[in-house]
Amino acid sequence: MKIAIDGPASAGKSTISKRVAQKLGFTYLDTGAMYRAVTYLCFKEQIALNDEAAIVAALAKAKISFGPMKQEGQQVFLNREDITKPIRSVKVTAAVSQVAALSKVRTALVEQQRALAAKQDIVMDGRDIGTTVLPDADVKIFMTASVATRAKRRFLENQQKGMPESLTTITKDIEARDYKDSHRQVSPLRQADDAVVVDTSNLNIEQSTRKILEIIRQKTKV
Repeated sequence: MKIAIDGPASAGKSTISKRVAQKLGFTYLDTGAMYRAVTYLCFKEQIALNDEAAIVAALAKAKISFGPMKQEGQQVFLNREDITKPIRSVKVTAAVSQVAALSKVRTALVEQQRALAAKQDIVMDGRDIGTTVLPDADVKIFMTASVATRAKRRFLENQQKGMPESLTTITKDIEARDYKDSHRQVSPLRQADDAVVVDTSNLNIEQSTRKILEIIRQKTKV
């Protein structure tokens, strides 16, 4: 079974998708972390963010993998390096949309994502899962929230991680990210025609999780 959860930055997709996957006993795949890993690879190898050929070549030699779920989230590895924390840095966050807009990079990662989904029951979240990666998903959710709500969530999350970024800066970053994601030429962020919209602006994590599980059970009888 394939569950696709899409939506803009900081809508709560990753946190809630993990919980949904755990409740259902499904595998969880954070596709956004894969694009962040490629962006981190660019910085590490000093590859220009617009040099598509060089990025694809470097990606072909690299291995992105996921470790076990921990309290702070799912471990992400680039080859043998644990990059779980570095890929959430302000630097990577500001650049990931540019890398994710490159068509050949997306093609390479989409192939990996589809291969993983073909082998197991999966909950996959991102920007284009229901529209591009898994258009045949059994359930499609489009999770959103107001910019103000998403900025506050990111601000509080960053504070816990010791990342002193102002709420004003985060709000502007999220607005810019929304624009980039929804206006890119390749696989832009958009709601699939058959997706169910879930606005989490006034819902906490537990309420959002219950709501999405209810939608999944109504549609699939699991």
